[in-house]
Amino acid sequence: MIAPETIRKIAETCMLKGKFKLRSGLVSDTYFDKFLFESRPELLSAIVEGMAELLPDGVQKIAGLELGGVPLATGLSLKTGLPLLLVRKRAKEYGTMKLIEGLMDRGDRIAVIEDVITTGGQVVESCKNIGAAGGRVMSVICVVDREQGGAENLAKAGFTLKPLIKWSEVKKFTDK
Repeated sequence: MIAPETIRKIAETCMLKGKFKLRSGLVSDTYFDKFLFESRPELLSAIVEGMAELLPDGVQKIAGLELGGVPLATGLSLKTGLPLLLVRKRAKEYGTMKLIEGLMDRGDRIAVIEDVITTGGQVVESCKNIGAAGGRVMSVICVVDREQGGAENLAKAGFTLKPLIKWSEVKKFTDK
């Protein structure tokens, strides 16, 4: 999985204090700025190593969700050799007008990659879009589960969440 020392480095690097509105609409006094780990090769590499261990057997493709899941999924694709899909929140309004970029065949077994999950609303929507396009989501893998209903909401929609780190683990290093 991931070493406690790496979790500490991630927490120290990414945990910001203040007042932040989350994508879910919830307000938090802490914010996990995943772009701070995604832009640091040593942290991104350790995270990708840990996420690779969470990939289910038989997965055929990796789908990175716009925007934070893209660098993670790209790293996983490079590490594992599995093809990459990029999933937009909305189909682009020009060019090919695709919602899912990359080559996906009907029945492909897919691991969906996200950075931080709070309630999981957008992730559920993206997983449903993958299913509607013919893909089969085997699991959702994220770096941090904020433990605010995301796993439960994904489960209600028929998807399994595999977090690399839980929010309570990150907070151990910031509540001192």
